[in-house]
Amino acid sequence: MDKIEFLILKNLLHNEEYLRKVVPFLKGDYFQDNNQKIVYEEIFNFVTQYNEVPTKEILSIEVEKRNDINETSFKEVAQLISCLDDSPVELEWLLDTTEKWCRDRAIYLALLESISIADGNSEQKTADAIPSILSDALAVSFDNHVGHDYLLDYAERYDSYNKKETRIGFDLEYFNKITKGGLPNKTLNIALAGTGVGKSLFMCHMASSVLLQGRNVLYITLEMAEEKIAERIDANLLNINIQEIADLPKVMFDNKVTSLAKKTQGTLIIKEYPTASAHSGHFKSLLSELALKKSFKPDIIFIDYLNICSSSRYRGNLSVNSYSYIKAIAEELRGLAVESNVPIVSATQTTRSGFGSSDVELTDTSESFGLPATADLMFALISTEDLEGLNQIMVKQLKNRYNDPTIFKRFVVGIDRAKMRLYDCEQSAQNDIVDSGQEQEYTFEERKSKKSFDGFKF
Repeated sequence: MDKIEFLILKNLLHNEEYLRKVVPFLKGDYFQDNNQKIVYEEIFNFVTQYNEVPTKEILSIEVEKRNDINETSFKEVAQLISCLDDSPVELEWLLDTTEKWCRDRAIYLALLESISIADGNSEQKTADAIPSILSDALAVSFDNHVGHDYLLDYAERYDSYNKKETRIGFDLEYFNKITKGGLPNKTLNIALAGTGVGKSLFMCHMASSVLLQGRNVLYITLEMAEEKIAERIDANLLNINIQEIADLPKVMFDNKVTSLAKKTQGTLIIKEYPTASAHSGHFKSLLSELALKKSFKPDIIFIDYLNICSSSRYRGNLSVNSYSYIKAIAEELRGLAVESNVPIVSATQTTRSGFGSSDVELTDTSESFGLPATADLMFALISTEDLEGLNQIMVKQLKNRYNDPTIFKRFVVGIDRAKMRLYDCEQSAQNDIVDSGQEQEYTFEERKSKKSFDGFKF
């Protein structure tokens, strides 16, 4: 008889605090001994039905009612129940030990199931389900947090107000201003633009700047080949016109890349999928594979671009409307951002009417208005003949959960299409463009000094 399993059963009967914390995470299949499994099932059934801890007498009566055990098994189970005496154990140690046991058993059972699937013995699941099965087993943990108590948890709440959030910063001043210093983790951020305006250029430029910050970047492309994305990033980072890269002598190219590698501790991985063939499930599998094979965990993920991803919920369902389909993709990608604890940056197309517009709105989002409803940050990239002549592109905030979107609602950034770069413009370029109210913007440090608590009684 396994000592830890026996210890778990004893404390389920005699330690109510322990029972309340672990019952939501225990499973009958975790118990290797069938008699112990029967006892656990009766404890679980009684707690579920009556919300009370059963006694040994109650367990014996309930086991006697079962019709799936013979007389010999009943005697063995009855003997086991009689041995479940109270023996106090340090609670924290017991919880930690039980959690480890649950995880080990979950992994073991997941491996058995994966082998069975790989051998073709499962009618419901295919080999594609194996990474998810193993991932779920590895993620087994006790999480007893059931919500924020407004009146009791005020200290934690106050600390969270003053905690500096980890963000992925931009190398563009106004983007940092509108996001309060960059993109937070667990967010979906969308660039809206017409064909050829600069969606991929924006993402390639930002991927380059994040790499130079020493962070890990994953760039997923469903539109262009991996080599084409890499070429754009080469133009940006190596400071070479994209048309001239192919003519660069190999020795010079090697030296530039080697020099670049010395400037950053980050890694950039570019992964190509066929258009409309990959969904969030494929991206999760990619993250698991990168972690196993390269020990690579991204700090930010770029997906180029959202509308040509597929949905894991509507696979092969051609009857679904575009609103529901694109909204589902956006929700799945935002879920991936939360699960992976990283910001995701992607893009979407404007409608036909928005393509030539100099004042793009949220309603100009193509295919689904459910996309801006899901995104945390959404901004339009706008190009006109006048802006092209100035080598500029206009940015208009459409939705912003990080800051007031009416402050710096519009601004311009410089664009060098030959080198696939964006850059800050002179302040004079913003004066006639930025909406009124920009004077209201101030930094966090300035805000702290502008307190209005005079006369407030502490």
